[in-house]
Amino acid sequence: MIPMTLAEIAAATHGTLDTADPDTVVTAPLAFDSRHPAPGALFACLTGAARDGHDFAALAVEQGALAALAQRPIHVPAVLVPDVLTAMSDLARAVHQRYTGLTIGITGSAGKTTTKDLLAHLLAAHAPTVATPASFNNEIGFPVTVTSVRPDTRYLVLEMGARGKGHIKALCEVARPSIATVLGIGSAHVGEFGSREAIAEAKAEIVRALPPTGTAVLNADDPLVAVMAHDHPGPALFFGTAPGADVRATGITTHDGRPAFTLHHQGRTAPVQLSVYGRHNVTNALAAAATALAAGVPFDTVATTLSGATMATGGRLAVTTRPDGVTVINDAFNASPESVLAALDTLTDVGQDRRRLAVLGEMAELGGHSPAWHHRVADAAARADLAHLIVIGTGDGAHTLTTAYQAATGRTPDRHTPDTATAAVRDLLVPGDVLLIKGANSLHLESIAAQLLP
Repeated sequence: MIPMTLAEIAAATHGTLDTADPDTVVTAPLAFDSRHPAPGALFACLTGAARDGHDFAALAVEQGALAALAQRPIHVPAVLVPDVLTAMSDLARAVHQRYTGLTIGITGSAGKTTTKDLLAHLLAAHAPTVATPASFNNEIGFPVTVTSVRPDTRYLVLEMGARGKGHIKALCEVARPSIATVLGIGSAHVGEFGSREAIAEAKAEIVRALPPTGTAVLNADDPLVAVMAHDHPGPALFFGTAPGADVRATGITTHDGRPAFTLHHQGRTAPVQLSVYGRHNVTNALAAAATALAAGVPFDTVATTLSGATMATGGRLAVTTRPDGVTVINDAFNASPESVLAALDTLTDVGQDRRRLAVLGEMAELGGHSPAWHHRVADAAARADLAHLIVIGTGDGAHTLTTAYQAATGRTPDRHTPDTATAAVRDLLVPGDVLLIKGANSLHLESIAAQLLP
């Protein structure tokens, strides 16, 4: 963190010091999990449904935290505030005001974390970079990331998620981006928003938050994103496969599921062979490349580094081959409809001339669109020519997926819970198979992948 004294933190959070030395200097990012020691940090005492962070403040201080951010006295040095979550954002805002580097915001219905990881790889090759860890893109993880910047940090990459109108606007009020990247408008959370147009309106808040001199980096292949250029008076940089895109890919091919293409920008071209899997990741790679170019990274550095860029976050098309030749594609972190279709395409690419199996969880938060999307996934699974399909879930989505797949193939998929699926899959696998595991984070399908991997 950019160093701040407890007195300065108390002023920024409208708090008061309790048994704390006002001159104590906090040098580490905000922490909120006492299971992970954070020397030099301020421990945020968050209160959840099952646990109260105030009960763990003493342990956090024993492990090296300098003080706690709390709502009541807790017998350790503390900054007492009316609301801890609000104070976390207030502190992040104060840190960001002292930050002199470039702030980059990324949003979209899918691909945020992949793009963020690829972009962080590109930027770190050029200058010191801080990026959102995992998917810390909400009101808790966001201030943790912002407070991770140090005086020498050149780039701050912030993934921004939204479950409603105004969410991204609020994040941008904490840390206003100078570059805003919008990936695409899909159907994730459409049940909550009501329509893709409503999702686009919420995502456009990141573009509207830009300063006049900021740059909007927009997906030229998505009309709902491309039109966001009208929400910003400053420059826009378009990426995609459309002929008019500023940063463009041509000649897209896949080899064992990993895409290759020719990268174009301002008359220059370079070959790119991605290390990540999935042809849909060409869009994410182009978004990362365009954002890095907007941030001042030279074209040659972007093209060369992009080929070697890897995912820092697990559970997203992580491909592992076991000693018996079984290949497991772990894409179990989350499951928007579009990402499920993309994962099935990747399964087909990786599993050419091999037996293919899939564990698919039912999709959530789709509202009235749920039956249609589960039908589309069932049709895609049928086209993937699976040896076996295992459906996870007990809701209407799982039922629709099961019956639609049966209608398309004449075969009934197995139905399991996450607890029973692992043993069932083990019984089905034979050496040389390719297995896709894909589902919503709430289904905890990561545990299936973990148990099936060596």
